[in-house]
This record gives sequence, structure tokens and C-alpha cells, in this order.
Amino acid sequence: MEPTGNKSGKKKVVAVVGGGLGGALNACYFAKRGFQVQVFESREDIRAAKVVKGRSINLALSHRGRSALKHVGMEEKVVSKGIPMHARMIHSLKGNSLPSLMSNSLSEPLLHQGKADGTKEHIEADLIVGCDGAFSAVRKQFMRRSRFNYSQTYIPHGYKELTMPPIDGDFAMKPNYLHIWPRNTFMMIALPNLDFTFTCTLFMPFEEFEKITTGDEVISFFQTYFPDAIPLIGAEALKRDYFRLPAQAMVSVKCSSYHIADKCVLMGDAAHAIVPFYGQGMNAGFEDCIVFEEIMEQFNENLSEVLPEYTRVRVPDDHAIADLAMYNYVEMRAHVNSKWFLFRKYVDNFLHALMPGSIIPLYTMVSATKHHGSTCLL
Repeated sequence: MEPTGNKSGKKKVVAVVGGGLGGALNACYFAKRGFQVQVFESREDIRAAKVVKGRSINLALSHRGRSALKHVGMEEKVVSKGIPMHARMIHSLKGNSLPSLMSNSLSEPLLHQGKADGTKEHIEADLIVGCDGAFSAVRKQFMRRSRFNYSQTYIPHGYKELTMPPIDGDFAMKPNYLHIWPRNTFMMIALPNLDFTFTCTLFMPFEEFEKITTGDEVISFFQTYFPDAIPLIGAEALKRDYFRLPAQAMVSVKCSSYHIADKCVLMGDAAHAIVPFYGQGMNAGFEDCIVFEEIMEQFNENLSEVLPEYTRVRVPDDHAIADLAMYNYVEMRAHVNSKWFLFRKYVDNFLHALMPGSIIPLYTMVSATKHHGSTCLL
């Protein structure tokens, strides 16, 4: 990836705080422009770290995210590490079924080198980019200032991660689908991995998780609500995976503005952590990068103009995606069981096929187009 050169003539220093998905991609964008980029990450190098099961939800890469990766020449490299998903597969209580990516495999291609020797340094930068996640240390500094708006909402559901192993060296279910077991107040989903396993994620109210305290109770619960999953996961593996970790929490974060003067800007989960039910958290973070790049081009890299414009453009769109994710949280576990909802979906898709330029289903608009999130919510 060759730098395009810094238009100001002086090589500015950018400090990217957070070496996850958004931070690593941001570093690529700034480096391409010829900035001197330093990335700071407190966690160990993911390329050498052992994967810990139970804390990560598989990720869906949509049109928004792919566009951002394409701009720095990373699209094909990242897409090659994923499995295409064509539709949802709904699993009923009767066992009938109707017609992703791990975050580590995404971050790794964007990271090339780094060091961690435990020493403290005083760093000066022209711009600090906060990409340090939902519990951002950079954002905490924003909260010390007046007229900074911030809210966080924990949903009453948590999640546990389970693993569905291969059967005879192949996927246990059809791999090119988002598999969903909707049960109104809770649900389970499954997404395929390149090693022929599925990552199954059980979303349920915390109080329901707390009622299940023994392996036999786990099996009884699955026999009642997910009977077709037991032979696919395996009874012993199911009991082991269920108690590996406590149920993990999910938080939605909104704030504004995203910048302080021309010195600091928030992106990704640091600016707008969202619940995972629309599959757009990573894509929104990646879209932050390309929108910032477009504004940098528009204002000739004048940060005093770029940062306020970035806030003006992104805040309404990111807040809209957060609201849509909350709505989809209900749709996936409850509405997909409704015949009226399925009929409405059929009508939406039929009209879209007849008039693709005029009528676009909401999910298609969000995941397969570059429409502004705030436009999708109207």
C-alpha cells in the first residue's frame, strides 16, 4: 500500500489508540495519506495470542465494510477469510428449518508489526484517534468536558458461546446461512467458521441463564427449546461449553460530539458501540474510516474543518444504526415467528424485485447499499 502523500507538506503524526478492527484499518488509511502513524494497544498481540472461546461473536462483513477495505486494497484478503451468507435459516421448535468471520481473522491482516516492552513514553501527536472500544479511555477524557452527551444502555439479555463441531469432516448444517432458533424471549444463532465448525450463540435474559446450574438442567433446557441442536453440538460438549464462562453482557453506547477541536476524534465502538443483532457494528466502524477519508479529501486535510464535519455527518447515521440494531434484537427472537411478519417480508421482497430502484427492504438498504443510516431509519 503506497502512500499518496501528505498535502500539507509537513508529515503530521497520528496516534491511533486501539489496535482492533477500526484502529488497524484507520492506521492503514492515515499511512496511505503519508501521515506518521503510531498505534497503541494494551492487549497482547492477537497474532500470537491463544483464542479464548466464549467472548466473541462472529462478524458479518457487508457492503459498507467491504467498501472501506477496498479503498486500502484489503477487501479480497479479508473476504477470503470468510464464508458467504445468502439468507437466514429459521429452526422451529419441531426441528424444521426454513429456507461470518471471527474478529481475530479480520484484525490480523491489518496488523504488520508492533512492540510492547512495558516502558512508559510521552507521545506528542497532531491528532489522537480513539478506537479503543465500548469502554474507551479516550472517550472518558471527553466526558470531563462540558456539553458532551453520553448514554449507555445494557440490554437485559446476555450471551453464551457454544461450538458445533464438524460431522465427518464437513459442516453439520448448511454453511451459507445465518441459522436462527427464535423462541420469542430468547434465541440461538449459528454462524460457520473456516474449520467447518459453527459458532453458536445463545442470547437469553440473565435471570434465565442463572436458573440453569447443572449439566442435566442444560440438557433439559435444550431438549425443550432446541432439540435438534443437541446431537449436532453433542451432549457432553454442550454441558462443558455452557459453563465455560458466565453469560456476557451487551451494551449500546451513544455520544456526541465525536471530536475535540482539531486534536482528537472518536471512531468505531468508542463512538458508537451497538448490540450485535444487525451485524453492522464492525461495518459502521469501517465506514467511519472511509467517511473520514472522504472528508479529509474534501477539506484538503485541514483538521479544524475535517473533525467538526465528521461529527456532523456521522453522529445521526451511527445513532440510527444503533437504533436499528435494537429493533432487530426483537425481530430476530420474536417477529420471525409471526406469519404476518413473514408475509410482509415476502411483499417487501416481491416489490423490490419489481421496482428495485424505488422500493428497497430495510435490511437490504442497511447491509447491501451505502444509504446513510439515518435515511434507512426514516
